[in-house]
Amino acid sequence: MCGITGFVSKEKNKKKIIKEMASSIQHRGPDEEGYYVDSDIALGHRRLSIIDLSSGKQPMENEDGNLVVIFNGEIYNYLELRTELKKHKHQFKTNSDTEVLLHGYEEWGSALPKKLRGMFAFAIWNKIDKTLFLARDNFGIKPLYYYQNGESFMFASEIKAFLHHPTFKKELNKELIGPYLSFSFTPTTETFFKGVYRLDPGTTLTLKDNNFKIERYFKISFKEKNKDFSTFVNDISNIMSDSVNHHMLSDVEVGSFLSSGIDSSYIVSLAKPDKTYTVGYDIPRYSEIDYAKDLAAKLKIKNISKKITKEEYMKIIPKIMYHMDEPTSDPAAVALYFVSNLAKKDVKVILSGEGADEFFGGYNYYREEIDYQFYNKIPYFFRHMAALIFGLLPEFPGRNFIVRRGTKLEDGYIGVNKVFSEKERKKVLSFKDTLKNKDITADTFLEYRDESNIIKMQAIDINFWLIKDILQKADRMTMANSLEGRVPFVDKEVFKVASSLPFPYKVSKENTKVALREAAKKAIPTEAYKKKKLGFPVPLREWMRDDDIYNEIKKTIQEDYVKDLFNQKYVLKLLEQHKNKKKDNYKKVWTVYCFLKWYEVFFLDRKYNYE
Repeated sequence: MCGITGFVSKEKNKKKIIKEMASSIQHRGPDEEGYYVDSDIALGHRRLSIIDLSSGKQPMENEDGNLVVIFNGEIYNYLELRTELKKHKHQFKTNSDTEVLLHGYEEWGSALPKKLRGMFAFAIWNKIDKTLFLARDNFGIKPLYYYQNGESFMFASEIKAFLHHPTFKKELNKELIGPYLSFSFTPTTETFFKGVYRLDPGTTLTLKDNNFKIERYFKISFKEKNKDFSTFVNDISNIMSDSVNHHMLSDVEVGSFLSSGIDSSYIVSLAKPDKTYTVGYDIPRYSEIDYAKDLAAKLKIKNISKKITKEEYMKIIPKIMYHMDEPTSDPAAVALYFVSNLAKKDVKVILSGEGADEFFGGYNYYREEIDYQFYNKIPYFFRHMAALIFGLLPEFPGRNFIVRRGTKLEDGYIGVNKVFSEKERKKVLSFKDTLKNKDITADTFLEYRDESNIIKMQAIDINFWLIKDILQKADRMTMANSLEGRVPFVDKEVFKVASSLPFPYKVSKENTKVALREAAKKAIPTEAYKKKKLGFPVPLREWMRDDDIYNEIKKTIQEDYVKDLFNQKYVLKLLEQHKNKKKDNYKKVWTVYCFLKWYEVFFLDRKYNYE
């Protein structure tokens, strides 16, 4: 795992600039640094040594020196590809997966990413025709951003690297605050830094003569297969064993995160690493430590745990925002930071359970297609009229259900973690809110327009919630601790199986992830395969009613700069309602608070200890 950055421009002092850019992401690769600079380009690499520790240094050049590569990630099928490339007369000098990218590009050109199984973001510079080729993995496990200003084009694993380039203009993309309030993260390809874009998963970018084109090489598609339940369960068992084995490939020790739920429990039961890591809290219903220790004991492996205090949690927020680059109000980001910090003391590689819910149908929301079939039989016209009427009323139990079931999925669904409605955003913001949620999700709904509702929901959750929130925070929080995070569920071969599951094998009246649970049952020696997902639960709801946390949040909202962004009076009202237990507003208040802490870090330059 590494950090990469580079730029194509005519600056004279390229070496100084690229070193500063790479230094800003040294947490991604503290073991080594490497650079390539010529009259056209500068490439920087920070290395976290995992495979071929002695000879896998980057930037790496091919035999004739015409190609240079920098690479972040792991190619899990590199040994198979190496064998294939040798048959085509390619000769290797190292045992690294990085060299496979060089020879693979020589052999297959821009079709190379289609051959790769793994997580990756890489750049290849062709010295002869002055072409830069960038690629990002199928599901966006590894991040990659780009920015162009005049004659300068730059890219990096993290946005903060751009801040050290002299032609970068740091401007707030204010238009995204509204969508952030609904999604709880940045849901667009453009970021909160105006002009900075993420390279979408499953795409490549080719730059030549200061012009670039983006091409898509992978599409998330679903095709149900007609197999019986037991065959699907065996298919899942086989592919998960295969994926975990590939993800264990390493020249250093591999550990695993472990919670109380099925996802991490399944991975740990298959991998049986020597060490597992868990975080929890003093409030028992928010802690998964006892469950994790029970499973670890049955598997005869070690579990190391930590209880996060309220004070630790709040103190670390600015550091979380710094490493995320963009605001997120996902409380699990903080828990991920602490569990990564715990693991880094022993290992350099960690397994984690992200992706199972989105691939295998793990959200209770999906069950509404079964649980409320009786309501769906009411003609849509009547359901829609009821939704319009109830949508005008204040919130009360059952209101959101009637609004939801009377609104077309394409008009209202943005994922499982919606925070503010567009209607309430108008009250929260102190400026005009112009970007609609529907405009953001429209292309995805259009692409899956002929699919069932559950597949449409899965497509939204994968393209937004999984890719832009879950995997991003997993990468950033592990890398903040110089730890390589690996996600065996988010594997293209696993997805081939998951995407072929019929609806009843995803959700039923009784449960979610139906087929996955049955497969996991074979491997997990406890009843974790039955357990409802908690997902790094955090006692924020309770903490925000305590005077110390309440006062910290109130003080931040009352700061003078806030009035240019938010309606302070309305946000304070939400806080007071939560404090006095009149309404459960903790998610809404926390979403605003996290944005303000992010803004302080990047646009007010508040000084915190980030590394």
